[in-house]
Amino acid sequence: MAVPCSSNSGQPQFISSTGNRNFSNAPLIDSTNTDQIVVPDRTSWKNLFAYMGPGFLVSIAYIDPGNFETDLQSGAQYKYELLWIILVASCAALVIQSMAANLGVVTGKHLAEHCRAEYSRVSNFILWVIAEIAIVACDIPEVIGTAFALNMLFNVPVWIGVLLTGLSTLMLLALQQYGVRKLEFLIAFLVFTIAACFWAELGYAKPDAKEVVKGLFVPQLKGSGATGLAISLLGAMVMPHNLFLHSALVLSRKIPRSVRGIKEACRFYMIESAFALMVAFLINVSVISVSGAVCNSPNINEEDQMSCQDLDLNKASFLLRNVLGKWSSKLFGVALLASGQSSTITGTYAGQYVMQGFLDLRLTPWIRNMLTRCLAIVPSLIVAVIGGSAGAGKLIIIASMILSFELPFALVPLLKFTSSKTKMGVHVNSIMISAITWIIGSLIMVINIYYLMNGFIKLLIHSDIEIVAKVFLGILGFSGMAVYLAGIAYLVLRKNKEGTHLLALTAPESQQMTNEQVNGSIYSLQREDIVNMQLPQRSSPADLD
Repeated sequence: MAVPCSSNSGQPQFISSTGNRNFSNAPLIDSTNTDQIVVPDRTSWKNLFAYMGPGFLVSIAYIDPGNFETDLQSGAQYKYELLWIILVASCAALVIQSMAANLGVVTGKHLAEHCRAEYSRVSNFILWVIAEIAIVACDIPEVIGTAFALNMLFNVPVWIGVLLTGLSTLMLLALQQYGVRKLEFLIAFLVFTIAACFWAELGYAKPDAKEVVKGLFVPQLKGSGATGLAISLLGAMVMPHNLFLHSALVLSRKIPRSVRGIKEACRFYMIESAFALMVAFLINVSVISVSGAVCNSPNINEEDQMSCQDLDLNKASFLLRNVLGKWSSKLFGVALLASGQSSTITGTYAGQYVMQGFLDLRLTPWIRNMLTRCLAIVPSLIVAVIGGSAGAGKLIIIASMILSFELPFALVPLLKFTSSKTKMGVHVNSIMISAITWIIGSLIMVINIYYLMNGFIKLLIHSDIEIVAKVFLGILGFSGMAVYLAGIAYLVLRKNKEGTHLLALTAPESQQMTNEQVNGSIYSLQREDIVNMQLPQRSSPADLD
């Protein structure tokens, strides 16, 4: 579903500050960077190519090793019955990601910066901690997935692979010096590499096309196990850090600052996101279909059937090799390596934007990258050394569920901000879009809360601990749930206070500028701080403001 920026007039509504340096917190600032991506001031479908890029960086989160883990398990245990979850989650993701892009395009500030301006220091700090936990939870599957891939392809021990992951990610991030465009092309290349590998796997596995289509369009959930996997799939598909990431990445373009320019940017970003997410959707469908076909094959032996009962990324390699052949296993390893490496790059970016947005803290790029990597590598290394491949596989599922539970703390602010006329002006969400997104968000939150309470109660009932310990854990657990619900309620019920940081065209001098710029030739300058995170300046420090 498209979420275009709506408008009731053809006149410019927002402009950048074109000379008033005293305007506090003005988000659109001059940049002397000669490598900026400038959108031509013309009405043409060719402008779409200038907007291509951010959607592919965002789509990586939908095809990371955490997704592959849950995809493999859902296919192995329920064949094609949970494919509809992928379809629903992908449609919801397109709506939500388009809203995140619109927020950045219209206001010139990304989601984390809006949170810092809107909430109190305590609330802002808590949201920052939650966002950082979400980024670490997202990075863990990526680090472990890359380590598994290195083990599959080169027989590198998992724990050594975890260490190598950090170094290889920093090497890939060094490609930033060649320009943001080339980095975006690299990510797009990795996405299509993953797609080619799994589409080739489909040729090996040959799933039943009719059953696949039925699984896509006939919803069904058989048992609590299917519900748990459905929530894991949802948590792995719609990630909180992606909302911060997308709203920041769109600021890397210099767009015409007019109603036409803003509407075009929103529309083309939505089209670009739809294309990238469609590729990610097809990859996820392919993974589930391959897993379902292999684990339900009549030629599978008893040992491989046991592997299907508790399938993880590492076991999948041996399973594919035994059932489909050696090349199938190698293709899976290549896809997993591409997924892990590209995901760690985008995860690092998300961490940079979150730190800069919530705390207004700017560190040198390599220090930011190292901090983000270490937070994910340390727990992954500990689990890999102590628990081995099995423990690392279970950690991926736990991380996916953590992401699902943390989603409301990024989603609710996004829904509130994009539904606020004081922030979005005439580009505010329509009533229909607001209703749909709030329904989607509410369903996600209700499902998460139900699953959390249900699982916690079952854990208490079936555990062998003493009754006193059960009572203590029950009080502690339900108190935590109460705090969780109170936090969500606070975000939902609190009224927005801060308006947009762009200059609304209300003053007489602004109206005069409007008349002079009817065709939308006013540009919004790139965010220099955002561009610096992706593309280091080649100009001297003296050239910068």
